[in-house]
Amino acid sequence: MADAGKAQHHTGRISWLRAAVLGANGGILSTSTLALGSTAAHASHGNVLLAGVTGLAAGAMSMAAGEYVSVHSQKDTEEAELELERAELNSDDKGGHKELTAI
Repeated sequence: MADAGKAQHHTGRISWLRAAVLGANGGILSTSTLALGSTAAHASHGNVLLAGVTGLAAGAMSMAAGEYVSVHSQKDTEEAELELERAELNSDDKGGHKELTAI
């Protein structure tokens, strides 16, 4: 149980949820259109199934790699901003507190 005076924030998990939803939607659409395109080209049932499965696997790997790079880029940017704030607070403590209070 959390402390009564301590707020619990879950914003760190939002990016993962957003990525999962967008990734699932993208995967469903791309795999569906790949299967429809194969069907329209009069491919056999086995070839349509093969195209769908391989498209699904390729899309999953692509989305995973893209999200990995995206999350780490965001993390690096946030860490650089925090380091900049620390340096500002160390050099001008009162000005830094005044700035943070104004926010």
